[in-house]
Amino acid sequence: MTHRIVTLPGDGIGPEIMAPTLDLLRELGDFEFEEHLFGGASIDAHGTALTDDVLVACRGADAVLLAAVGGPRWDTTDPSRPRPEQGLLGLRKGLGLYANLRPVKPLPALYEASPLRRERIEGTDLLVVRELTGGIYFGEKTRTATSASDVCSYTTAEIERIARTAFGAARSKVTSVDKANVLETSRLWREVVSELHSREFPHVALEHVLVDNAAMQLVSSPRHFDVILTENMFGDILSDEAAMLTGSIGMLPSASLGDGSPPGEDSTGPSGPGLFEPVHGSAPDIAGQGIANPLAMFLSAAMMLRHGLALETEAATVESAVQRALDGGLRTADLGGEASTAQAAKAVLDNIE
Repeated sequence: MTHRIVTLPGDGIGPEIMAPTLDLLRELGDFEFEEHLFGGASIDAHGTALTDDVLVACRGADAVLLAAVGGPRWDTTDPSRPRPEQGLLGLRKGLGLYANLRPVKPLPALYEASPLRRERIEGTDLLVVRELTGGIYFGEKTRTATSASDVCSYTTAEIERIARTAFGAARSKVTSVDKANVLETSRLWREVVSELHSREFPHVALEHVLVDNAAMQLVSSPRHFDVILTENMFGDILSDEAAMLTGSIGMLPSASLGDGSPPGEDSTGPSGPGLFEPVHGSAPDIAGQGIANPLAMFLSAAMMLRHGLALETEAATVESAVQRALDGGLRTADLGGEASTAQAAKAVLDNIE
């Protein structure tokens, strides 16, 4: 069976890490890749970060693989000018991708690369489940010469569906993160999560933690967490913080999923056509130098294989190859080594079984 994948290399180091990822996938199965401009590259060509044609192509694919978007050349505070990030928000909204999954599991080979002591991160294995299409990022925005506002809004249905995803993914506990001592949206969030827990998931432990406390616990006792459930902006910030537990943001993959027809047997959570991308940005400061770490991109492809295409064996093969390459001494610059993008890719490919 041929799997049709839309690829969005994007900006900066995006094309550099996308190319070896496609080489990796070709080693694992029959894939048809269809590349499109996205983000800043699309702004340069079409004046918008996401064209209607690209959105249609993504909707028709089995999965979407994105590398990175953005860069200083498109930075602007002018609300009338397009920004690369608008394409990402539009793609998530246009595909109905409301659940962002970011696993954080430091590998033993990289314990020393983390800014935290080994004994603090050892054994950490958590999942951030971030709501992706609501909240302040999508609320009504106003701007005058002297003031601005961004509305943060959530509905019961939006909170229930992301909470159901988190409870379904939990092994033992869900930590729901909010700011219920200040925000009305957080008080609704806490009520809805609690009601859903007692109604459908009483066998899973639930705790409520304020976002500032959660940020502290992530660096003081990350093993405390199993699944972290949170809203859009809090999830954006906390997942980037959690990335540093792995030694580099260049190691963290993500999956953005919706309610598509699941390709596997488990139909309890969001799966099917989704968007898969590394957590890191476009790193324009190193673009074109051939030194970008491709491992988060490889691991994002593994998440695509697992969650988007129900190819569990192939996903595990990629993850195992990455781990063996690191165990064998592979280190890119962000991990304290000197391996180039090409050398890192070869080290992983050499470990494909």
